[in-house]
Amino acid sequence: MSMQPKGSGEIPEETVRVARAAFPKGSLAIRVRDELGVLFTDEQFAGLFAVRGKPAWSPGRLALVLVLQFVEGLTDRQAAEAVRARIDWKYALALEVADPGFDFSVLSEFRDRLVSADGGQPVLDGILTAAREKGLLSRGGRARTDSAHVLSAARDLNWLELVGESLRAALDAVACSEPEWLSAHALPDWFTHYSTRIEDSRFPKSQAKRAEVGRRIGSDGMRLLEMLWTEAPLTLRALPEVELLRKLWIQQFHLVEGEVERRDPKDRPPGAQRLVTPYDPEARGSVKRDTFWDGFKVHLTETCEPGTVHLVTDVTTTAATVPDDRMAAVVHAGLARRDLLPDEHWVDTGYANAQTLAAAQRDHQVALHGPLKSVTVPHARGEAAYGQDAFTIDWDNQHVTCPNGVTSTQWHQRRSEDGLPAIRVRFSPADCRTCPQLRACVNSPKAQRREINLKPREEYEALQQARKLQQTDEWKDRYKIRAGVEGTISQAVQACGLRRSRYRGLAKTSLQHQLTGAAINLIRINAWLTGQPHARTRTSPLAALRPAA
Repeated sequence: MSMQPKGSGEIPEETVRVARAAFPKGSLAIRVRDELGVLFTDEQFAGLFAVRGKPAWSPGRLALVLVLQFVEGLTDRQAAEAVRARIDWKYALALEVADPGFDFSVLSEFRDRLVSADGGQPVLDGILTAAREKGLLSRGGRARTDSAHVLSAARDLNWLELVGESLRAALDAVACSEPEWLSAHALPDWFTHYSTRIEDSRFPKSQAKRAEVGRRIGSDGMRLLEMLWTEAPLTLRALPEVELLRKLWIQQFHLVEGEVERRDPKDRPPGAQRLVTPYDPEARGSVKRDTFWDGFKVHLTETCEPGTVHLVTDVTTTAATVPDDRMAAVVHAGLARRDLLPDEHWVDTGYANAQTLAAAQRDHQVALHGPLKSVTVPHARGEAAYGQDAFTIDWDNQHVTCPNGVTSTQWHQRRSEDGLPAIRVRFSPADCRTCPQLRACVNSPKAQRREINLKPREEYEALQQARKLQQTDEWKDRYKIRAGVEGTISQAVQACGLRRSRYRGLAKTSLQHQLTGAAINLIRINAWLTGQPHARTRTSPLAALRPAA
């Protein structure tokens, strides 16, 4: 298809007349069009279409349809029907009353084009640009961020279902590509065990028999992989299902005295690499406190200045295993590119550490605020314990002095277990052995000297300053503003279905979340224009009676 810009964007007179008569008080679609004007133009999406070919339906209008679809939680069929039948949507899209719209499959095709070019960000940015031009959004002020777990579109599988369904999917792919080869090489039992979906099978209840089934599946998969790499046409190795099977078998099985056995948990790869379903190879399993899930994670950032509309300014989707403390820099970089950096950024404990605090101030002049994790002590040292705060650091001369006046003898630049810069300070054993407080100072019963690990000076000083600030009642009172972002996540979950991905893969899930952020912004702008106040945090009657800590 080719993209050919259509019309000036003016709303037809007949559409205006009918819409005003049908909606004398307006609607979200009508109000957004009146206040924000044309949000998306065809030229914005010109790169997604060929120069020649059959003309495509207006991509600028399709982008608005996708956002309105998420505003109302519609399926593709329902959204296409709304374009065809609802006068308020025709008004927002500047369509003639008699315009027949498009087939619902056009929306899926357009999403695929957006995914291929990271087109979800321009959709979110289009609404933010219009809001800025209307004075609803500005640089600076305060913002807040939080993350939410997102379930994969594929259902959860137990271990037997995972390996069995992965093998069945690979056999199906090979059967489609080279049916004659597979027919000649397949074992007779394969047609019995893998011709139908594994979930239709009845696995035995006893652990011993289930382990036996797992070994049988493992042996069958190993046999198939051996044949594919020794006897089969080379094209079969490139099939995505075969490649997934190869990776999964490396992760889950190994040979023990010539027999295929399941790997022990400690011998399996970390969660960031571990496959959890053959239907979505990019989904990962993760855990946060008491929540276990397979899928992804999304980070939502919104403005939160009192007396203004709170708009989502950044939406970032990652694999489920990416820690929150790596995301502050990513969010700041995204906001900087669009000139939407706040002066203050409020986050929870997961995002805040010495490195992120220092980097936010150094790279973007943003004051990052989040409760810092408490300093853990390896063992109880009692009241006489000497914590790191009891030592005096001389950064310029690179030495540390203990509470008894003894100066360290070694100062070395090192790397932490995570590969981050660190400083290791050591005292002389000759000085420490004679100290009566040695056993209260070191954390090992056999240690003969004190060792201290320091962060780089910039990070250390940022950490100390933040800890001191967070002890004040003023900071604790100001931090209450962060809680509001949890309401935003709740709104995204309940109104737009954020909790479960509609699509497979990280790229399409990311597009879903960007459209969700755009939809939330339209909902909030509409509420702002109609004078609806910000909702207050709901507290149940029982929670209100909770005794103070």
